[in-house]
Amino acid sequence: MLNRLASLWEPDRPPLSTIETRMPETPVFSSAAIAAPHHLAAKTGQTVLAQGGNAIEAMAAMAATIAVVYPHMNGIGGDAFWLVREPGGRVRGIEACGPAGSLATIGRYRERGYDAIPARGPDAALTVAGAVGGWRLALDLARALGGRMPLDALLGDAIRHAREGCPVSASEARYVPKELDSLHAAPNFAATFLDDGKPYAAGAIRRLPALAATLEQLTHAGLDDYYRGDIAREIAADLDRLGAPVTRADLAAYASRERAPLTLRRRDATLYNFPPPTQGLAALIILGLFDRLQIDRAESAAHYHGLIEATKRAFAVRDRVVTDFDRLTADPASFLAADRLDRAAARIDMRRAATVPLAGTSDGDTVWMGAIDRDGLAVSYIQSIYWEYGSGTVLPGTGIHWQNRGMSFSLDPAAVNPLEPGRRPFHTLIPALASFDDGRVMSYGSMGGDGQPQFQAQIFSRYADYGMSPADAVDAPRLLYGRTWGAESLSVKVEDRFDPACIAALRAMGHDIEELGGAYIDSLGHAGMLIRHSGNGRIEAVHDPRSDGGSSGI
Repeated sequence: MLNRLASLWEPDRPPLSTIETRMPETPVFSSAAIAAPHHLAAKTGQTVLAQGGNAIEAMAAMAATIAVVYPHMNGIGGDAFWLVREPGGRVRGIEACGPAGSLATIGRYRERGYDAIPARGPDAALTVAGAVGGWRLALDLARALGGRMPLDALLGDAIRHAREGCPVSASEARYVPKELDSLHAAPNFAATFLDDGKPYAAGAIRRLPALAATLEQLTHAGLDDYYRGDIAREIAADLDRLGAPVTRADLAAYASRERAPLTLRRRDATLYNFPPPTQGLAALIILGLFDRLQIDRAESAAHYHGLIEATKRAFAVRDRVVTDFDRLTADPASFLAADRLDRAAARIDMRRAATVPLAGTSDGDTVWMGAIDRDGLAVSYIQSIYWEYGSGTVLPGTGIHWQNRGMSFSLDPAAVNPLEPGRRPFHTLIPALASFDDGRVMSYGSMGGDGQPQFQAQIFSRYADYGMSPADAVDAPRLLYGRTWGAESLSVKVEDRFDPACIAALRAMGHDIEELGGAYIDSLGHAGMLIRHSGNGRIEAVHDPRSDGGSSGI
């Protein structure tokens, strides 16, 4: 996990094994661009744009491709969230996360001897997968905005890669999943994702024929078949045989829906993020508080101290407030009111670290992708199965590996997010957009569980507050406050390349700094950013050197 992959600006270019000190100049495209963490997904998106597809169509195609080629991070058995900014300025959110199944009760898990929801196996596969429903709703919007590409063209690359096989990515090969034994023991995992009982080597060709057939069926029958057709019947039959608590009736009842995004006004821009059940509120609180600290020197101890302290306060609100949208006890937007942020920022001591523990933490393996087309339609998209490979449970009839997002539920009925049939789980997934007063539009985001709002704040502040290029903003070293990827410490985890004097100053302020010993580390996020300039329509686009992808466009 400490290896660093150089950024790929050409979709067919293979990963580099050498470590560079910085990224190349930010790629600039004349009319449309995409960014993705895998070069094959980037190539799919570029092809759709070149064929006249709009940004939503490009993203749906990329989402299908990356579900095949990056299965440790996402899949069609997971969830997703969209933010879409129309050329006229309207921003829409699409919530594509499924609720707990009708058999997923606290009593059921207690009777089976669980003190917490398990991470792997059929009992971890307890929520409906919403991603495909989100594709359907997004493509309805794409057609309303002039999109005309047929579904078989959008899913064609994904079907081909699944049927003919594609090389296992360097990222997947170097990952060491949590609870490895139970993952490998999950139903059909070994037959699907292991090579003679061992993980595939990077570059080895892996085929997913059952998944290819499922995707092809969707092109013929339509995406709704996933929930109410032949594929739904196969999914439900396999989940029932394996003992998972999601039924065919649960699938049939599911529908993605539009949600109005949360907004924050800061400096010369309006920021957008996703409302509950995601942690988008935390991302906006961090940037709202940091804005008020008026720190004028980038990459300084004050810069990072301000971000860490803002994160502590944002997470305290998140852990108290964020739950299923339909079960909120407070208005999330009220925490973004200017006077409330003013009071919270005034309590930040710029000389000392506050001792504010995190109530809970979330790991997660995810993909963030962005797209902006020639008309200025902009998309920020995130898709996930939660932990690497999700529950590990692969449904034999369809080849779908199912998420374990339901792990974020509690078996305590008095918790903020208790397990309950029909209830949406807490989500770390947060796509982000920003509209600047000078006409620039930014699509940005990152994978990384609890790190997502922190990484968003780091890359956004570098670009918007300190004038760094998108490439340098994404390339620069990152830090993470709190627990993630199985690490139990509440330390501030840092990559190499930080100024030693900055690290010393943070320690002197009382921060527990844990140096991870690597320059470009997966657990510090795979981030990306696209910026469209209003004057000439040109788009700067970059994806993380920590991933296997890059940007492309026309």
